[in-house]
Amino acid sequence: MPNMKNLLLTAALVLGVFVSCQQAGQEPIDRKALVDRNKVQVNAFDSLASLSLGNGNFAFTVDITGLQTFPERYSKGVPLGTQSQWGWHSFPNTQKYRFEETLRAYNFRGKEELYAVQFNEKGRPQAAADYFRINPHRLHLGVVGLELRNPQGEIMRPEDLSEINQELDLWNGTINSLFKAGEFSVHTQSYCHPEMDMMASSIESSMFLSGNLRLRLAFPYPSGNHSDDACDWSSPGKHSTKVLAQKPGAVLLERRLDNDSYYVLLCWKEQAEFISGPAAHHFYLQPAGEKLSFTCLFLERNPLLDSSELPACPESEQVAQASSDYWNQFWLSGGAVDFSACTDPRAPELERRVVLSQYLMAIQCAGVYPPQESGLTYNTWYGKFHLEMHWWHGVHFVLWGRPELLERSLDWYRTAEANAANIAQRQGFKGVRWMKMTDPSAIEAPSKVGSFLIWQQPHIIYMAELLFRHQKDSSVLADYSDLVFKTAEFMADFADYDGMGDRYILQGAIPAQETLRASETVNSPFELSYWHYALSVAQQWRLRLGLPKNMEWEIVLDKLSPLAHKDGLYLAAETALDTYIDTRYTSDHMAVLGALGMMPKSRLVREDIMTNTFNWIWDNWNWGKTWGWDYPMTAMCAARIGLPEKAVDALLMDRRTNTYLVNGHNYQDGRLRVYLPGNGGLLTAVAMMCAGWDGSEGKNPGFPNNGQWKVKWEGLDVMP
Repeated sequence: MPNMKNLLLTAALVLGVFVSCQQAGQEPIDRKALVDRNKVQVNAFDSLASLSLGNGNFAFTVDITGLQTFPERYSKGVPLGTQSQWGWHSFPNTQKYRFEETLRAYNFRGKEELYAVQFNEKGRPQAAADYFRINPHRLHLGVVGLELRNPQGEIMRPEDLSEINQELDLWNGTINSLFKAGEFSVHTQSYCHPEMDMMASSIESSMFLSGNLRLRLAFPYPSGNHSDDACDWSSPGKHSTKVLAQKPGAVLLERRLDNDSYYVLLCWKEQAEFISGPAAHHFYLQPAGEKLSFTCLFLERNPLLDSSELPACPESEQVAQASSDYWNQFWLSGGAVDFSACTDPRAPELERRVVLSQYLMAIQCAGVYPPQESGLTYNTWYGKFHLEMHWWHGVHFVLWGRPELLERSLDWYRTAEANAANIAQRQGFKGVRWMKMTDPSAIEAPSKVGSFLIWQQPHIIYMAELLFRHQKDSSVLADYSDLVFKTAEFMADFADYDGMGDRYILQGAIPAQETLRASETVNSPFELSYWHYALSVAQQWRLRLGLPKNMEWEIVLDKLSPLAHKDGLYLAAETALDTYIDTRYTSDHMAVLGALGMMPKSRLVREDIMTNTFNWIWDNWNWGKTWGWDYPMTAMCAARIGLPEKAVDALLMDRRTNTYLVNGHNYQDGRLRVYLPGNGGLLTAVAMMCAGWDGSEGKNPGFPNNGQWKVKWEGLDVMP
C-alpha cells in the first residue's frame, strides 16, 4: 500500500489541479483516463516496438517477453539497451594521443582560432581526432533476459512465441507481458526503481519446472560504434566478469573493461540456483518452482567498500510499489492536455504522441547530464550528448510544470564551465564557449561540423530564464547568474563589428542549418534572433540583481544586424543570396523559422516577411531531408504568425522523419530509429499552442478556432 506521505502528496496534487481548473472555468482533466487510453499494446514481434522503463538516470528496454530475451533481433530496430548516466568506457590510449593534436587554426575574422576538428587526410592528427571523438562512449551495462528452449532443447526464437499480449501501463510504470512458448504460458511483470539504477521483474510459468526456462544475464564488451546497440559479443577476452560475493538469494558481480569497472547486484526471492554459463560473461538463475521474482541493481562503485556484507535489496514487489507511487504522482502533477473533445480525426493521434512523449522524455532525458539524442536506449554518436539539442530535450519540462526534471542536468554546466572557458580563451574570446558534442567529462569531441556551431551557446540563458519565470524566485538568479553572464560575455565578444555598416554581425560559424559553411556564412537568421533574445535576457538579469546594464552588451544589442531578405523572403544567411535557387539551402533544418517561433518577436524580424518565407518553405522545402524537431519548429512559427491550421498540419505532417512508432519514439531512418529531440519539440510546441506566448491573445492561440479543436489543458506555462 502507498505510505501516508505519498497519499497526502497525491491528495495535494489533485487539490492543486482542481483549484487551478476551477479558476480557469473548466472541470479538471481526468488524468488517469487520459493516460490509460494511451497505454501501449504490443501483440506481435516488431523490432521497432520495444518498450522502456526508466527514471531519467537509468533505462532498461525490453522485447515482447518483458525482458531482454532476443537482443540480436532488435539490434537494428529499437535496441534492448541497459544504460545509465554514469556508465562510460574508454578504449586504452595506447598511442598516447593528445587532445592538442586535434586542433587546427582557422581565420574567420583576421585572427587565428583553434578548433578541435576531424581531418580528411590520413595520419596521426586524424587518428587522434577519431580517438577523442569515440572515447569515452556509453556502456551497455548488461542483458537481462530469458532463455527459452523447446522440448528438444533448442533455443526458441521470436517466431516460436504465440498469443503475445504486452502492455505498457503508463500510469504505474509497469510492463506486463503474456505469451505462449510452445504449449506453456509465460507471464512477466517488469518495473524500474524511480531512484536507483535497478530493474525488477516477476515471472510465472510452469515451464520453469522442466528447466527449459531460466533467467539469463549476459555482458558484452563495448563496440565503440556510432548508432548501434553498443555491444561487441566477439571479444570475450577483452573484459572480465566474476562473482565477487554471494549469499542465499543474492550475488554480486564485478565487471572490468580495460581501466573501467562497475558492479551488478542480482537478488531473488524464491529458491533458485545461480549458475555460471559455459560461455564467458553468461550467467543463469534457475528457480525451483513456477515463479521467480528478482531485482537487478547496477552500481558504479563496489558496495563492499562500505560494508563487509552485501547490501539488502528491495523485493520486486517493493520496486513495483515505488514505481506505481512515482508514476501516479508524475501524471497527477505538472501539465496535462486532453484532446478527447476535439472532432478533428487527427486529434487522437496527436494526444497519443503527447502522452507517450511525456513518458519517454521523463525516463530518457531527465538525468544529471544533458541527454544523448537517443536517450538511454542505444548509442548514437557514441553515446555522447549534443548541447545544441538540450533546448529540445529540456525546455518542455518547465513549460509542462516539471522544472525539477530540467534542473537535474543544469548543474553539469558548472562542471563544464572550466573547459568551456578554455575553448573561448584558445579562440581569443571572453567568457565561456559551450561545446557541441561532449560527455560527462565536458571534453569537446572533435568535429568538422559541431565545433563550429554556436546555437547551443544561448541555451543555458534561455533555460535559466524559463526557471525564473516559472518559479518567480530570486534564488534562481543567484543560482544561475554566473553562468548566464559568462555565456553572454562570449556572445557579445563573438559578434564582430562591421565599421562600414556600423553594425554587429555573426560570422565564422556553421548555423543550425548545417548545410552552410563557416568560412562563407554571415548572419544566419536564427542565430541572430537568438543572440538578440539571450543578450536581452542577460541584461534583464543584471537589472533584477540590482546591477547596471553591461554597456558592451547594450551596444551589440542596439547594432545587431536585422535578418537579411531578398524579394520578400528571408535568406538562409546574408551571404546566401541564392537561397531559393541552390538546393543546399532548401534542405536540412529550415532554421529561419526558428527566428520567430522558437524565439519571440524582436526588432530584427518583420512578421510579413516571415509569413512570406513560411509559405514558400511550406510549399517548396525538401521535406524528405528534414529532422524530427523541424516539424514542431515549423508549428511554433506558424502559431506566432497567425496560421494555427498550419501549426497543426506541421505537427501531423505525413513524412518519414515525423513518424511516431507504437512505443512513441520519433523515427528518422535506418540509422536513427530513436530521436528524442522530436518528442521534446512536440511537447514544447503543444504547450505553446495551448498556453500561448508573451503577447498572444485568446484561448489555445496555436489551435484553429474552427470548433474542431476544443483542447483542454491545465498546468502549462506561457512561452517567452
